[in-house]
Amino acid sequence: MKLCRIQTDEGIKPAMVDNNGNLHDLSSRIDDIETALLRQGGLTDAPDDLPAIKGRYAPALADIGRIFCIGLNYSDHAKEAGLPTPEHPIVFMKVCAPTGANDPIIVPKGSEKTDWEVELGVVIGQTAQHVSVDDALSYVAGYCVMNDVSERAFQMDMGGQWVKGKSCDSFAPVGPWLVTPDEVPDPQDLTMYLDVNGQRRQTGHTGTMIFSVAEIIAHLSRFITLHPGDVISTGTPPGVGLGMTPPTFLKAGDVVEAGIEGLGVQRQDVIPFTDA
Repeated sequence: MKLCRIQTDEGIKPAMVDNNGNLHDLSSRIDDIETALLRQGGLTDAPDDLPAIKGRYAPALADIGRIFCIGLNYSDHAKEAGLPTPEHPIVFMKVCAPTGANDPIIVPKGSEKTDWEVELGVVIGQTAQHVSVDDALSYVAGYCVMNDVSERAFQMDMGGQWVKGKSCDSFAPVGPWLVTPDEVPDPQDLTMYLDVNGQRRQTGHTGTMIFSVAEIIAHLSRFITLHPGDVISTGTPPGVGLGMTPPTFLKAGDVVEAGIEGLGVQRQDVIPFTDA
């Protein structure tokens, strides 16, 4: 099932996407797409006569917990970044508020190196602690598209941890959909892409990850108890702006489109920072 949240004139409403890509209002069945629903195992069915709904995508989950990110999880991306292929998953956090799939990317104040990164997002549905690789995928509630927007100077040139270059406002678009595992039988068999102004920048396949989704979940759960609503952004394929010759970064007026097979497409206008 493809679940989503739609911003309407009456507020945010839960919705589902049918096989033809049409949106249907779920508010007669559930209050929202939230962790309580994940703990219950999600929706098992939805009637065919649900009313249509229109609006803007909100973040795919109402109460996203923590956003864990895996760095350099594609060897070609590590190479373009000039960094060694990791022996263990590189883990960092995004601590900004999630945004909708089509909400704008804000170039931070003073930024000259705002970059793009299409990634497979994994939404945890059950408490996971010391899980095995073999069992790890059973803890997944769904998958989604992520754009791990990054400010490279903040991330790499100013010391400290990566988190400050990864957590500026608008740097965590989530969605458009949360797609349940029954529609994603193998998360290591998904194509992905990202365009800037209609030009292809990233083309990738989750089968080329260094660490698989199952390995990532098992690794994280060894050190950190994962909870329903936690999201893992699993790394990006090559083609980021930092790796271009010369390096090329986002500027106000650009348009970013990112998609993953079966999980939908994000589209973001890039806008300048303005003082509140």
